[in-house]
Amino acid sequence: MSEPPNSRVPPGQILTTKWPVLHYGDVPRVDTATWTFRVSGLVDRPFSITYDELLALPRKTVTCDMHCVTTWSRLDNSFEGVSVQLLLERAGLKPAAKFCLVVAEQGFTTNLPLADLDRPNNLIALKWGGEWLTPDHGWPARLLVPHLYLWKSAKWVRGFELLDEDLPGFWEQNGYHMRGDPWTEERYGGRGLTQHGINKFRNASKTHR
Repeated sequence: MSEPPNSRVPPGQILTTKWPVLHYGDVPRVDTATWTFRVSGLVDRPFSITYDELLALPRKTVTCDMHCVTTWSRLDNSFEGVSVQLLLERAGLKPAAKFCLVVAEQGFTTNLPLADLDRPNNLIALKWGGEWLTPDHGWPARLLVPHLYLWKSAKWVRGFELLDEDLPGFWEQNGYHMRGDPWTEERYGGRGLTQHGINKFRNASKTHR
């Protein structure tokens, strides 16, 4: 027997059948002929791949629920893409790697503990519902980390930098939680950072872009 839908909706969330479009700034213009995805930092084999090389990698399909920090949730989404674990395995993680700074178009970043990034359901997503992602939902590729709030699933993703410390990304520098677990409503201010602390982390993260 399947579980009732409301048991899959975290506290404070409202179900929708739409997929709202939310992001900061404009939708970037992306040229797949020059697009690359790079894995760097605390890895044994840093590498960069082209869009065609990404498309040639094995793909998997993940069915998941999505939860946005703005309080909407959408159930039973089908994403197709390349396994994040496949890319991390190719790079070879050093023992000191504990966190990741996710890099996307236009200088956008978000941060993830390695324990949240290195999971079987996480993808570099290319398709949703059997169709290619649209530009406003992250085409040509977006990160999918379905167990966290959707801002962690960065649109227009361009790379991972593996680190030994947790550096806040764009939204985290501006008051969002450092982790973002929907089930415990980790929406804002997880570290209670002072403005001095935010500035310190902001300056440190700029050196990793």
